[in-house]
Amino acid sequence: MFAVIIILFLFFWWCVSVLLYIQLEAVLGGNFFWCWKLYRWCFTLHFQHLMYNEGEVTRVGDLVDLRSGKLSRIFKKLRLLALGPSNAEAAPQDNLLLTALVKDKSSEVIQYLSERHWTSSCIVTMKRFEDICGGSDEALAVFNHLWGCGKSCHLYTHKEEVLEGVKISLSSDAVSGITSLDYDILHLVWTTEKLQQQLNVIDLRYQKSRSLAVASLKSGDRRAALRYARELKLARESREKCDSLMNRVEEVLNVILDAESTRKVFEAIQIGARAMKENNISVEEVKLCLDEIDECIESQKQVENAIESASSTGFEEEDLEEEFRKWELEIRGENPEMGSGKGTTLEEPDSSGLVESLSNRLGNLRLEVDQTDERVKNESETSMGISNRLSTHLLKPEAA
Repeated sequence: MFAVIIILFLFFWWCVSVLLYIQLEAVLGGNFFWCWKLYRWCFTLHFQHLMYNEGEVTRVGDLVDLRSGKLSRIFKKLRLLALGPSNAEAAPQDNLLLTALVKDKSSEVIQYLSERHWTSSCIVTMKRFEDICGGSDEALAVFNHLWGCGKSCHLYTHKEEVLEGVKISLSSDAVSGITSLDYDILHLVWTTEKLQQQLNVIDLRYQKSRSLAVASLKSGDRRAALRYARELKLARESREKCDSLMNRVEEVLNVILDAESTRKVFEAIQIGARAMKENNISVEEVKLCLDEIDECIESQKQVENAIESASSTGFEEEDLEEEFRKWELEIRGENPEMGSGKGTTLEEPDSSGLVESLSNRLGNLRLEVDQTDERVKNESETSMGISNRLSTHLLKPEAA
């Protein structure tokens, strides 16, 4: 039924396209070039309109400008929610972005930041964010996508000079609200980047002065060599001071991050203690359940190791052939008559006996693997039972 509907829709669309083309050809006096160009423009306009309505493309004009005020961003978001895709007629005059590509780029940015930050959220400067995204336009598109998902927010302050940054959630949860600590972290991160830039400039100056000093010594200009040596000493002292200051800033940042993680751990401990108190669970019961879970995990590891060792003892074809030759030599040693013409008639029962022996060994191996699988199943059921007991203890209402 669905296929029939699709076929009818395509046939209807083809008829409408043909009628539109005939009308355009009649209006334009049979000019094929302009008729085809206008028809293609109309088709592109309609196609973009459909993609815009389906949310597959996004207009650049609909993106929220990071440098605009908070109130203007709120009004723009409300306008987009109220009007929706009614302004899609202006889509061809504006640059379009594929939503799927923006989502992929956002995932890459979050993955990149997750590899360099161990916390659940991070704060980066706007310049750093643009470098990660690959440009200001890409950064604007990625930020709007993350902002729409509730995973990013914009930081802006202008105490001494204008500072802009982005706070991004690296977990599945939404980004937390902006606090004064976030602005302090942004200022420290910005200071670190400035110090790193200063270190790069000092290193370049040091290399240049060193090259000039070596060239002056080779040319015999002792006075110029002394001047460049003095510049080398100043550059070395400046780098030591800048490096020391950068280390202190990084230490402050690490202390803040450690304090934040400690606070979250303390909150988790408080929640656990409150849950134990509400459900009348003692510490000994929790410890007993945890010990049982550890024992089950250890037994499961032993079972997995046993399965791996059992699966690694499979017979190779070359080993079977070698063992077959050994048994054949043993049988010939016991029956010297096999070397005569009767040997061909005696090989058949010996071969059948060998096949029967190999079948028995393979059957024993299969039985051993089945017993191991049964043990794995029993251990899994035991661990599931312990987990259910623990969850029952933790979720038991206070009335019970």
